[in-house]
Amino acid sequence: MVLSNARLFLENLIKYGILVDPIQVVSLFLKDPYSWPSLCLVILSNVFVLTALHIEKRLAVGTLSERSGSVLHSLNLLTVLCFPALVVLTVSSATPVGALFALLTYTIVFLKLFSFRDVNRWCRERRAKDESAPLGELGTSPAPAKRNSAPGQKTANGDVAESSVSYPANLSYKDLYYFLLAPTLCYELNFPRSPRIRKRFLLRRLIEMLFFTQLIVGLIQQWMVPTIQNSMKPFRDMDYSRIIERLLKLAVPNHFIWLIFFYWLFHSSMNAVAEVLRFGDREFYRDWWNSESVTYFWQNWNIPVHKWCLRHFYVPMIRSGCRRWMARTAVFLLSAFFHEYLVSVPLRMFRLWAFMGMMAQLPLAWFVGKFLQGNYGNAAVWISLIIGQPIAVLMYVHDYYVLNYEGSQ
Repeated sequence: MVLSNARLFLENLIKYGILVDPIQVVSLFLKDPYSWPSLCLVILSNVFVLTALHIEKRLAVGTLSERSGSVLHSLNLLTVLCFPALVVLTVSSATPVGALFALLTYTIVFLKLFSFRDVNRWCRERRAKDESAPLGELGTSPAPAKRNSAPGQKTANGDVAESSVSYPANLSYKDLYYFLLAPTLCYELNFPRSPRIRKRFLLRRLIEMLFFTQLIVGLIQQWMVPTIQNSMKPFRDMDYSRIIERLLKLAVPNHFIWLIFFYWLFHSSMNAVAEVLRFGDREFYRDWWNSESVTYFWQNWNIPVHKWCLRHFYVPMIRSGCRRWMARTAVFLLSAFFHEYLVSVPLRMFRLWAFMGMMAQLPLAWFVGKFLQGNYGNAAVWISLIIGQPIAVLMYVHDYYVLNYEGSQ
């Protein structure tokens, strides 16, 4: 495999020469050097963060009713998703890559504030329950509401808390911004903490981040871009044999880049951030490469998102009386929405390829689970990853090219 792909890379160099240009990357984020809409959007996200904190403070002291607080939280969360999308669609100086970075930031803020709202509501419910219980049942006077806060008690993030913080003492700027920076989407009053920052470990992760960033940029410019550019004519002519050939040619570099990006994000970057913050929970992924079913893959390749979906979406739906297949379908619908949101809005075009690709996972999961087991199931998962992503890439690039360039030529 190494020799075969080395030959492909050498063939690429002979045919196109060296196309790597790190300076060109800057133009992906900035169209106008005097206009920074994506960076401004990221900074403005603090407004919604502070709004959520002050709503929770009012709810904690009882100056705001639960119903009013729920309405205000819902409006704030809805604005977190709609405001950046509206800015990206109306401000012409926002580049697709810069817009993607801004929208990804707002999506993370949305998921974190959603969890922040839920956990604090659970704390108030527990506090109200403790206060309403007879003193004889409690044995002592009512205690402040806590959630996974006792030393030695396991948290939902899978480790042991270092110190105890009780509700509502957690409603502080320091606590909330630590959570926003931490590599998790599930809020806790007490996160597991490591005793110190390991400088050598952190240095290795930072070197990996720098190296793999350059490698990804180089592979995209040198390998993927020429292949995608050469795929436009077969798409225009509807030459299916050439389309399939280009698809298979794109699958190899696309999959390499995806694997490298996975390592860069979930191992290097998240561990680096966790080390700086002394964040103790380092389970960012499990052995998804051994997946013998599509369901196992989605449960193990992105643990922070999986935990959020399970805790704040799937389990509440099950408790409300929904059937498991309905809750599972709803989780995929939510994931499909965010995939489409993060692709269509930055590109300023709505084709629903990402949405349909995610929803296609449901029948694929059923088929693999019913008819393929063991290594056959694992092979099906890998084939869907290797072939599925290049199809989506080519569809979006083709539509973006037709929409933005073909008419002007």
